[in-house]
Amino acid sequence: MDKISPSRKGLPYHIGFIVDGNRRWAKEKGLATFMGHKKGVERIEEIIKYAQDLGIKIVTIYAFSTENWKRSEREVSYLMELFENFAIHKMKEANKRGMKIRILGNFERLPTSLQKVLEKAKNLTKDNQKTIVNVALSYGGRDEIIRSFRKLTALGIKLEEITEELISRNLDTAGLPDPDFIVRTSGEQRLSNFLPWQATYSELYFPKVYWPDFDKTQLDIAILEFQNRQRRLGK
Repeated sequence: MDKISPSRKGLPYHIGFIVDGNRRWAKEKGLATFMGHKKGVERIEEIIKYAQDLGIKIVTIYAFSTENWKRSEREVSYLMELFENFAIHKMKEANKRGMKIRILGNFERLPTSLQKVLEKAKNLTKDNQKTIVNVALSYGGRDEIIRSFRKLTALGIKLEEITEELISRNLDTAGLPDPDFIVRTSGEQRLSNFLPWQATYSELYFPKVYWPDFDKTQLDIAILEFQNRQRRLGK
């Protein structure tokens, strides 16, 4: 099959990924669930690098939701360790590539050791401007909005003073443009609490492929889909 190459013009500026299907991928291959997560994390690295190479400026990865805490203690512990090891071994390369790491979500719920590693990654890369990589960990959109309102309350903002701009400035994504394009793998067609405020006018794409199989070609296909859409933004 010929290589599919999207145009460098009309790329999404900010693309979000709901990385779904790791467990089903493993099950269909007769592998342990953990192997699906491991492969999924490896795919995250590949896709972030390729998105950067294409010229996409902001990538947001929905890696672990507030609802995911309901999974078994064994699975959650494995995922936390997987995220920590990944951050430890990849932060220097991310810095070298000019990536700025930001963490979205309820940071305080994460294990202390993971918090420390993520803080180190954020501090190491804080001055980078080539690509912003948002990692949503212990993230839930409703939780984010609640935390935003609590910040406004703590600042003494009166009800009649609250605006869309004020709320946006107090979200985890403060200072960033909303995602142009959101991709959820595995065929499920819902956002599952991912950036509900920011995704109001995002283009949505739901490929049936599981995340561990979402490779560079799949991203090319997704971007072509985005480029073929007409974005009216309510106009």
